[in-house]
Amino acid sequence: MKPIMGAVGLSMAAFAALVLVQRSAPAADNSGGPTYMDSQRVLDNFDKKNANPLIPGDGYNVQTNKRTANGNIEIHEKETDIFYVMDGSATIVVGGTAVEPKQTRPGQMTAKDIQNGQTYNLKKGDVLVIPAGTPHWFKQVNGSINYLTVKSIKP
Repeated sequence: MKPIMGAVGLSMAAFAALVLVQRSAPAADNSGGPTYMDSQRVLDNFDKKNANPLIPGDGYNVQTNKRTANGNIEIHEKETDIFYVMDGSATIVVGGTAVEPKQTRPGQMTAKDIQNGQTYNLKKGDVLVIPAGTPHWFKQVNGSINYLTVKSIKP
């Protein structure tokens, strides 16, 4: 299975199904159940500082991310990232071999470069799945990019 597919392969409704997951919700009766987040609240979260995770859960969380600049190389040892691009575009390099990786905090690493990675030109509607332990790098952000991230966290 390829790690990316276009908007035709995954509609917003299908992505919403990924977000509408079972968790212990802060409901008045604390009975748990599905978590629903209306679109305006999600969109508003892109402009908030320190607003993540948007939806925390056991073994996952959902985040809103807005990038206006290129990123650093990241390697999450126990987190699979699932990106859904809401708006904007960027070039990302995924996979390959991390050059001179170093741990920045438990479970998280960075590197100086990526050799032999796959380059993707992300745009609105694209989905990218980055398995845990895979180097990735937003090499070029074209103005800005807004994307939802579902992080699946291995114990």
